[in-house]
Amino acid sequence: MMGRFPAKPSKDQQLLLDLVKPDLDTPRTLWKTKLTNPELRRRVSALGTAFVQVAGLTPGESNVLLLLNDSLEFVLSDLALSAYSIPSFTLTSISLLSPVLETHPPSAIITEAEFLPQLLELIYDTNEGSHHTVIVVGEPNVKNVQGLNQVRVIKFSDLEKEGAQLDQLAPSATDPLQVFTVSFYETPSGDLRGAQFTHENITAGVTAMRALMPTSGPISPLDTVVSAHSLSSGYGRAVAYTAIFEGANFVTTSSSKLVQVDSVAGQDLNDLTSVEQHPIPSPTILFVSPAHLTTLSSAIIENAKKASTVLYSLAWRHKLAGVLEGFFTKQSLWDRLVFDGARMQVMGKGAGTVRALVVSEGPVENQALTPARVAMSVPIVLVHSHPQVSGPVLATHPLDVQSFPADSASPGASAADNYTFSYLATVGAPTINVEAKLKGVDDDSVEDGGDPAGHLYLRGPSVGVVLGWEPEEGELEKGWIESGERAKVLPNGSFKVVSSRK
Repeated sequence: MMGRFPAKPSKDQQLLLDLVKPDLDTPRTLWKTKLTNPELRRRVSALGTAFVQVAGLTPGESNVLLLLNDSLEFVLSDLALSAYSIPSFTLTSISLLSPVLETHPPSAIITEAEFLPQLLELIYDTNEGSHHTVIVVGEPNVKNVQGLNQVRVIKFSDLEKEGAQLDQLAPSATDPLQVFTVSFYETPSGDLRGAQFTHENITAGVTAMRALMPTSGPISPLDTVVSAHSLSSGYGRAVAYTAIFEGANFVTTSSSKLVQVDSVAGQDLNDLTSVEQHPIPSPTILFVSPAHLTTLSSAIIENAKKASTVLYSLAWRHKLAGVLEGFFTKQSLWDRLVFDGARMQVMGKGAGTVRALVVSEGPVENQALTPARVAMSVPIVLVHSHPQVSGPVLATHPLDVQSFPADSASPGASAADNYTFSYLATVGAPTINVEAKLKGVDDDSVEDGGDPAGHLYLRGPSVGVVLGWEPEEGELEKGWIESGERAKVLPNGSFKVVSSRK
């Protein structure tokens, strides 16, 4: 690569829409809809045409807030807006809606029908009605709501139908380095910050995401990918578009919803089984949070204990011995006698099909990792993600089952960091297209044999730029961002990260 990091899965993927390969005509299921890539591209073209000719959006000038839960409509809107050079805004939390409307009023908003009354009232209160066209997914049911007469409300389904009947507009000529979306998130201090992502950022994120799987078992059209990460974040987008690029089935859990009108879904077993309401094949790869991993492994172990205490003790000892020697399997005698039944009770039909877990968006305790490997007996990849990076930042190898004792204190780290570093599991080395370095390292402690610990900085094609950020003279060289986190590098090159983000 002549010193360049890989920024796309192959030479043909320059833009976001290129990830929907036109020659892949095998049908797959996205949430509740079964369709082929040619059908998906036709719907994107119809919707993009309608955005311009019906909704009146102007390429390069208008912008759209995607106030949507993860769904096929989100993907259609994201692809259509990017193809016609209409920048989009996304929110990682619904609490950011009001400040975004005040500081970055969009030309149009695409939202869920059940959230429309609250949105209209908010638009009315902020006096921003003159700026908005509201496109509604589902059947709107609003009467006598303040602000209704100040906005133009269009049904998403009607918009797509009208666009299909018009002469299709050709996608805009777009530079891969053009910013097509801004993902807003909250800093630890409570400030609103926007991560700008270009087409190259997302294709680079997909490239790194594909490398998480072992070469002997890459993601394929035979897989069903389940994600607990919202598409409103750069990382969640990379997961979704990796599945789309590979032709796999894809669905997200209830906890990933941005708009949760009735009750907030927790990251538990019910959240993982919530995907069963979709007509989708049994899951094979899970992109989950540490809370999911802990509840899943704990439930399996508890159910295994119920079968027979003596038999469980023997099974645990043999399974643990295998993990400590560097291997795991779901085909052993002890799986058939003890763990298969426990997994079936907890995971349902996914017990026999899940072949890998990718865990991110939070720390994993070191002591919880080995029990999880015994309970699941499939590759578990630990990933460190960041709101400004579209793909994984750091990641462990899927076949690495090493366990390490608690770390000794690092003189360069604070007492609180040393305590946290001691019980955290490692999150591996930088992924294939990310550079990482530490600043503020205590050189004296390193010379005395201590592990380097300092502030984590990142650079690479998957790293986005903060909205409105202008480097000052004397700042870091071009491309480096301050993650706002502290990290420690172990002798084997893997990292432990203490996050200061929410």
